[in-house]
Amino acid sequence: MKNEDIVGATLAEVLPVTDKWWFQQSHLLRLNLLLLVPLLSSSVAGYDGSLMNGLQSLPQWQSYFGNPQGSMLGLVNAAQSIGSVLVLPIVGWLSDRFGRKIVLLGGILGVIIATIIQATSTTYAQFVVSRLVVGAAGMLVVQPAPMLIAELAYPVHRGRYTSAFWTMYYLGAILASWTTFGTQPMQSNWSWRVPTILQAGFPAVQLIGYYWIPESPRWLIANDRTQEALDILARYHAAGDCSSPLVLREMGEIHDTIKKEQEAQGTGWGALVATPGNRKRLFIVVCLGTFAQWNGIGVVSYYLTLVLNSVGVTDPFMQTLINGLLQIFNFGAALGAAFLVDRLGRRTLFTWSGIGMLVSYIVWTACSAVNAQTGSSSAGIVVIVCLFTFFFHYDIAYTPLLMSYSTEVLPYNIRSKGLTCELLAIYSSLVIAAFCNPIGMENIGYNYYIVFCCLLAVFLAVTYFFFPETKGRSLEEIAEIFDGPNALPNAEETERKMSKTVFEEYTEERIERA
Repeated sequence: MKNEDIVGATLAEVLPVTDKWWFQQSHLLRLNLLLLVPLLSSSVAGYDGSLMNGLQSLPQWQSYFGNPQGSMLGLVNAAQSIGSVLVLPIVGWLSDRFGRKIVLLGGILGVIIATIIQATSTTYAQFVVSRLVVGAAGMLVVQPAPMLIAELAYPVHRGRYTSAFWTMYYLGAILASWTTFGTQPMQSNWSWRVPTILQAGFPAVQLIGYYWIPESPRWLIANDRTQEALDILARYHAAGDCSSPLVLREMGEIHDTIKKEQEAQGTGWGALVATPGNRKRLFIVVCLGTFAQWNGIGVVSYYLTLVLNSVGVTDPFMQTLINGLLQIFNFGAALGAAFLVDRLGRRTLFTWSGIGMLVSYIVWTACSAVNAQTGSSSAGIVVIVCLFTFFFHYDIAYTPLLMSYSTEVLPYNIRSKGLTCELLAIYSSLVIAAFCNPIGMENIGYNYYIVFCCLLAVFLAVTYFFFPETKGRSLEEIAEIFDGPNALPNAEETERKMSKTVFEEYTEERIERA
């Protein structure tokens, strides 16, 4: 693809021309390796999500905690989401006030502490409390990570890297599901304690690489630390060249856009609804967060055991095996979509996903009804096939674009708070779904799936008519879609201003040294 099709003409014209791949350039290789640290934040969330699925399939876990069912089962699953919701009102403020890095560090340490509490649980109450702490700490890990990635990534890598962020959710899910599959034959409580202990694995890896992660240059500029931002962009985007046209163009765009946003809209919570463009952005991110949980995914992601039980697959070995294979399948589908996001575009993926999920759920519902009424094993097999088909279509949009699309449509001044609103929509939906889904499935069985068929039709219409395409633009240029041409900075003028500023600071530094 042409660079212009990925980042737009403004940045494309100042991108360095080279015949080397990115991994042959030391500064880009170093940057992309460092971005793996925030990238693993979604793996932390993925491990937790799949862990509960696996633990529910283990008779050892079930018997140790008194075979929780209905509302008791819903509570242990909802606890993580409740913890996330409780910390959400402050996490956006923390990211804007203290920076993305320090919030990420707090979350990493918090998840490690929560893992210790959970792994040593001796009562149902202690296990639930540990889940609350996991949820709260996990939010501190997840919320700043996509912003740090989007605001640090090299321009032509931004779309794929941010799309890969939530895709890595399945890396955590794969480890959790196969760990529980491997410990399933163990007859002691270690069958569920070992997978729980490994929940600290990804945070431990993040902690090792944390020191070398740079702060977001956009956050630094917003806090009047322009020279630090310039040094970071020069080091990682231009091999240390502060006079690089790309760095000067980026600095100019970022500086002018952030100052214009702060003067026109402010940075408080009221800015989320201050303009028509921001109200549309808020509508999109809240819809995206809600749709991601109420499109039927919650039934199979947290209650796969109940779904398999309903079609006659009750053996723990088969249930954990299907769960493990499903996570590998999910990872492959989502990662493939993440690499194609700049080529296909965001709208194409959302539309394709919506149609595929709706068709899959209709067939799934019909075959579940046949299986329930006649006991047909063939219909049960089709249900399992539909699980994979549904997940494929979910994975190509709602996994890679869940956080990356919102990060793109939100301007800097409301990006942290807007993502907080999306996460609030996600985890509030999870709390409600965690209680409703097991009750609905236990009381009305396959008829509960009809609800999601109707919702999927509504969600498809909303995404088609209200979600704009964002490919081919820098983070700052996306503002034109929502706020009109006046929102765009004058690229050449801002570059000249920034070039003059850099020259003056360089001259002053030489005089001071002399």
